[in-house]
Amino acid sequence: MFHLVLVMAGGAVGAGLRHLTSMGIARLFGMNFPWGTLAVNVLGGFVMGVFIEMLARRWGGSPELRLFVATGILGGYTTFSAFSLDVAVLYERGELAYAVAYVAASLILSVGGLFLGLWLARSIA
Repeated sequence: MFHLVLVMAGGAVGAGLRHLTSMGIARLFGMNFPWGTLAVNVLGGFVMGVFIEMLARRWGGSPELRLFVATGILGGYTTFSAFSLDVAVLYERGELAYAVAYVAASLILSVGGLFLGLWLARSIA
């Protein structure tokens, strides 16, 4: 139960940070392109890379710290950071075909799922 609370607390922090980042970027660059989402995804991936490497190699961090920061804060900030880490792990294991398949499947199925959901909701309405 404690681990769930850590993830939830971190998720709340991350979601708030995502909103602030997106709004700040939108004010700077306008809303004609999803600059905020792009910035959040790139920054989230970068921070995930730094954090995981430092946690694993430098800090010897606890599973609780990983849950709070990586799953909670960064997961609430952008799940794209978790996706990016999954791709990196597959690649570093030498499983390039799986990494490419994961990227392709994630993009195609996620966007396809969104369009399917739009179609279903519009059909019902």
